[in-house]
Amino acid sequence: METINQLSTVDTNIFLFLNGLHNAFFDRFMFLTSEKLTWIPLYAAILFLFVKNYGTKAFWLAIALILSVVVADQIASGIIKNVVERLRPSRDWSLNGLVHTVNGERGGRYGFVSSHAANMFAVAVFTSMVFRQRIYSALILIWAVIVSYSRIYLGVHYPGDILGGIIVGIFSALFFYFLLIKIFPKIKNNEQKIKGLPVFYFVYAATWIMFAIFSF
Repeated sequence: METINQLSTVDTNIFLFLNGLHNAFFDRFMFLTSEKLTWIPLYAAILFLFVKNYGTKAFWLAIALILSVVVADQIASGIIKNVVERLRPSRDWSLNGLVHTVNGERGGRYGFVSSHAANMFAVAVFTSMVFRQRIYSALILIWAVIVSYSRIYLGVHYPGDILGGIIVGIFSALFFYFLLIKIFPKIKNNEQKIKGLPVFYFVYAATWIMFAIFSF
């Protein structure tokens, strides 16, 4: 118990340091980054890559990706949060006046583990395993990290919540990826050229640029 309390104290101190680094520009930028609907164009670009490179098997890729996200989300929000019952920093009375939030967003009651982190890393790891392209993998992992960090910035998650969510997302992605290639071995890509990546890169860059424009 003492070790858990020590880890919780360290987690809280790191949170307060990171959450304390804020300004008006990043308030708007991180709020947009955290919103799920703002990433619909990116998800559409990923589905485009599935169809462009895998034809009719794109359906099964999409199903496996969706399942990896749904399972990660349910493990994070439906199971772990209700078992652990760790209050979000934005709802912890002992941190009143210390937590920076944006637009009044406080999230639900419990925060461990972060479903945002679980979902984003499920997408990032699953698609990285499918495409096996270094630039794509680097960009999608950077995306997952920034989205996850935005939850700390907005005051709704501790770093430990994020780490737990990342672990859940990775395991969910790997499970459904290996299940998929077990059923459809030909889907496995041994670092072959992926067609249509410039479309993904354009959507990826354009989305971040639009966030920046709307944040000024």
